[in-house]
Amino acid sequence: MALVIINGRSVNVSAQPDTPLLWVVREHMGLTGTKFGCGAGACGACTVHLDGEAVYACQTPLDAATGHAVTTIEGLSANGDHPLQRAWIAEQVPQCGYCQSGQIMRAAALLQSNPRPTREEIIDAMAANLCRCGTYPRIVRAIQRVAQGE
Repeated sequence: MALVIINGRSVNVSAQPDTPLLWVVREHMGLTGTKFGCGAGACGACTVHLDGEAVYACQTPLDAATGHAVTTIEGLSANGDHPLQRAWIAEQVPQCGYCQSGQIMRAAALLQSNPRPTREEIIDAMAANLCRCGTYPRIVRAIQRVAQGE
């Protein structure tokens, strides 16, 4: 049994210590906003926060999350109105939408550590997440919108 704090709720998880956090979140918790993309830590679709830092849930074993705070896209905002979520809509970022929860979680970690990033800092930080639809300019604009307080 592993104790993990997921979206502010303490949860005892019965899984092997090496189980990827992605499967704990999706299969054990039923929080399916975090997506499986590549399983190799190369695409970022599974990005969640571990103690406020963006991590690939597919590469983070349960034992690394035990006793730590995990935030998924569902935990970013109780009713989906986080400033980034609103900016994503305003900038019409999603096309297929598959990578967007990971993109938003990576952007939220960036803005937490650097509330006023430059365009170059946004591009560098977001390079860890792939968007196969190529909505990168919209992603940058959405993050800039939040950083500028719009």
